[in-house]
Amino acid sequence: MNTVDPKFKKKLQKYGLHGWNECYHCGNCTAICPHTEDGFLFPRKGIRNVQMGLKNTIQKNIDPWLCYYCGECSETCPRDANPGELMMVLRRYLTIVYDWTGLAKLFYTSRFAMIIGFLLVAAAILGIGYYNEFNPELIMEFGHKFEKLAILSVAGLILLPNLIRMFWFSIIKEKIKALISSYITGIWDMIFQTFTQKKTLKCEDNTIRWFEHFLVVIGYLLLLFTTVFLNWFSTENVFIIYGGYAVGAITFIITFDFILKRSRRKSEISKFSHYTDWIFVVWLFLMGLTAVLVRLFIDLGIIGTNLWLYLAHLIILAQWAVLIVPFGKWTHFLYRAFAIYIAKLKKSALNRQYKSQQAVVAA
Repeated sequence: MNTVDPKFKKKLQKYGLHGWNECYHCGNCTAICPHTEDGFLFPRKGIRNVQMGLKNTIQKNIDPWLCYYCGECSETCPRDANPGELMMVLRRYLTIVYDWTGLAKLFYTSRFAMIIGFLLVAAAILGIGYYNEFNPELIMEFGHKFEKLAILSVAGLILLPNLIRMFWFSIIKEKIKALISSYITGIWDMIFQTFTQKKTLKCEDNTIRWFEHFLVVIGYLLLLFTTVFLNWFSTENVFIIYGGYAVGAITFIITFDFILKRSRRKSEISKFSHYTDWIFVVWLFLMGLTAVLVRLFIDLGIIGTNLWLYLAHLIILAQWAVLIVPFGKWTHFLYRAFAIYIAKLKKSALNRQYKSQQAVVAA
């Protein structure tokens, strides 16, 4: 049973909600959105649910994840109700709904808690450095093992259970009855859209933004693969070394461009930046930059006398892996991918229902 939460609108203000009450449901945002289709009528439906305080309905809704925030709806809104930003706010809110630990809520609603978390991670890395007497070989060996352990732990203990909760809210609780075949065929579409973000191209004049995001995704994944699985900081393979320089440079150059655009606040997508948006892009920039500098210091033979640089990189990496990936904006990348899969299941269920109704009419 759906219940109304009169205070839900105020609760969403913690996640960056602006102008929600200006909407009078003209339908312009839904009409202009290139991603709106049967069964997924956003952003107007999301605004209506917020205004009515239908928290349970929003928790089961995947529409916010299917929005690529091109900003057209906000730019053309006659009431300046910022529907595009509302979709972003709902994505932040759904992140804390899926998170079983409750830490994502702290991350999104309390700067103080976030700062404490970052300081604790930094203190832990420095403590490990002290325990190993700041020996470069021992610390770098720990750093390489930590990367693998962090990936397995975060994926298995936090992200996978969160995806199961997302599936529970949007499929099980909604009693969606999709065709069995759609559970299999939807996997390819999910993978393809995740790595290409091709649906972004539906938005007008969005080719450059799509290409930059595509390069960042590929660069980040390749940098992760190079440092973790190819052991970039220890290898002597020339191809791996220069390949790592290339993907590291791509990561920090493009993310620096993202930082500049967000700081100028000229576009709709950067007008109402939440502090977690800043943390995500700044830490991604720092991670790529420090990785390249560490490898450069290794090649110059001066990393031993400049261990502070590797410790700084390891602190940034640990904060990224332990806090930003499982609880911050990085999860949007994961949840959007899974939402594409869930949308495929919901479409299958709608088609199945339609065919069943047609059969009844024909009979």
